[in-house]
Amino acid sequence: MNIREKTGIATSAVIVIVIVIVAVIAGAVLMLGQPTPTTTTTPTTTSPTTTSPTTTTQPVKNPDTLIYATIGEQETLDPAWAYDTASSEVIMSVYETLISFDGTHTDKFVPKLATEVPTVANGGISADGLTYRFKIRSGVKFHNGDDLTPEDVEYSFERAMVQNRDGGPVWMLLEPLIGIEAAYEPLTFEQIDKAVEVEGDYVVFHLAQPYPPFLAILAQSWSSIVDKEWCIEQGDWPGTAETWENYRNPETPPLQEVMNGTGPFKLDRWEHGVQTVLTRNDQYWGGPAKLKNVVIQVVPEWTTRKLMFLAGDADIVDVPRPNIKELEGVEGIRVTKDLPTLAVDAMFFTMNIDPNSEWIGSGQLDGNGIPPDFFADKNVRLAFAYSFDYEAFLRDVYQGEAIQPASPVIEGLSYQNPAQEKYHLDLAKAEQYFKAAFGGQVWEKGFKMTILYNTGNEPRRIAAEILKKNIESLNPKFSIEVAARDWGTYLKEMVASKLTLYIIGWLADYPDPHNFVQPFMHSAGAFSAWQGYSNPTVDDLIMQGISEIDPAKRQQIYYQLQQIYHDDVPSVPIDQALGRHYERDWVHGWIYNPIWPGEPALCDPYLMWKG
Repeated sequence: MNIREKTGIATSAVIVIVIVIVAVIAGAVLMLGQPTPTTTTTPTTTSPTTTSPTTTTQPVKNPDTLIYATIGEQETLDPAWAYDTASSEVIMSVYETLISFDGTHTDKFVPKLATEVPTVANGGISADGLTYRFKIRSGVKFHNGDDLTPEDVEYSFERAMVQNRDGGPVWMLLEPLIGIEAAYEPLTFEQIDKAVEVEGDYVVFHLAQPYPPFLAILAQSWSSIVDKEWCIEQGDWPGTAETWENYRNPETPPLQEVMNGTGPFKLDRWEHGVQTVLTRNDQYWGGPAKLKNVVIQVVPEWTTRKLMFLAGDADIVDVPRPNIKELEGVEGIRVTKDLPTLAVDAMFFTMNIDPNSEWIGSGQLDGNGIPPDFFADKNVRLAFAYSFDYEAFLRDVYQGEAIQPASPVIEGLSYQNPAQEKYHLDLAKAEQYFKAAFGGQVWEKGFKMTILYNTGNEPRRIAAEILKKNIESLNPKFSIEVAARDWGTYLKEMVASKLTLYIIGWLADYPDPHNFVQPFMHSAGAFSAWQGYSNPTVDDLIMQGISEIDPAKRQQIYYQLQQIYHDDVPSVPIDQALGRHYERDWVHGWIYNPIWPGEPALCDPYLMWKG
């Protein structure tokens, strides 16, 4: 989920049975009476396995508090703004959605703030797939004591569409509700207002066209329900047409530091760079949770996290890929591994770097920097693509627990082309492309630049170092530095096009190839827009792909997009990893769900307990 990835360790978005992914798409399409996709692939991996550790002799520490030690903190607490896993973890603990995924299933839903999941059979979804009706649960209170109303639900979705910040998640609401093409054009308030309406105890969504993944989109953090009156008190949009444009794409989201949900936990405090503390909502409509507190501690350094874990001062930790074997067989620690994922790491090229970026040196092709359009030359991108040692990276960093994808349409998605050509290490080709770049000036004058990764992410640091070593070996005039940025700063600089080449990941918002080609390739996509990549043919094909219901035609479209991706090289996938999860053996209730963002224990801590 968007940039919905912080650690790259793939303990999130795990898939119990990858075939379930296909069932989501198939089930959603069948519901509308349309044909199902016929081309699917599943990762060639073993089944998930869990170790049975020697029972610890330590007494349970902090028995009513779940402590998660991770490498970075959330970017925001605003549901309409958040599009990274770290933020979504906190949001899903505090806020609730109309429906949620049913345990480990990605093809089944359960009611949350709605009283039932709408279907065609129960009259909740119209036969043409254009109208969805949700009866809103009564007797639910927000954490400040306000009653949940259908008007709060309507406001939550309209507020998200009004805000619609650059690089945010709201495109997933706009495409079905406003229209696939219209979602990327200037909106009118009338479009927003008509999309979601209150009818008595019901909230009704009016779709512009049938959109099979719609229910899955409503079960994620960006569809969280907020308290209208409380939001207005925080200075948020008042819900009127007159001033709505004043609240579009804010520099800082209105709910950046505050929370008021209906969920089983509420925000106690956010100590920046240190920890986020959630406390139990004893008035929760579903009954109090077993845990009293959930604490997310920011501990970037692995040795410190490891010592905390071994001492029992942390219950769940992020483990860097190079260190995954260190905790196997250790007393009191349970390890689950070989977890297939719908997640991909890639290196991205910014093709129109902000001229004021601190990472481009002189800003010119003079040997002391790079020009802002350095990566707009495809020869440069190809040179970098052929300078990376994919085999060594997967072998040494992931210890064989990952594969190299050919495109954003990764294994486990429908219409993935198993025969699609991949890039490989070829320094002779890299030299050829560097010599062709900028009419030979890159090779003659050289360049100096910085590759970025997020602090604490060892696989990404190592990937950057591999590029640095190989590229610098080609020409003594080539100079690359590698720098880390804390997660929040990393995201802000990425959205502002201040980064040069950066390494980051993407995991599924919903299991359909559209959710990958749109951010990776569409001119308005989450990555492409920040990179400055635009190809009108690609935009048109992507819109055709999500609109097409014929499986054979969809396959043709997505195969064509995968080939264009390889030819244009806007970014380069480097790994699709198997997941691992580490927890103390006194932790109970942890389950997998492939679509949950971040650490699954935080996406539904109501299920968790210690003892």
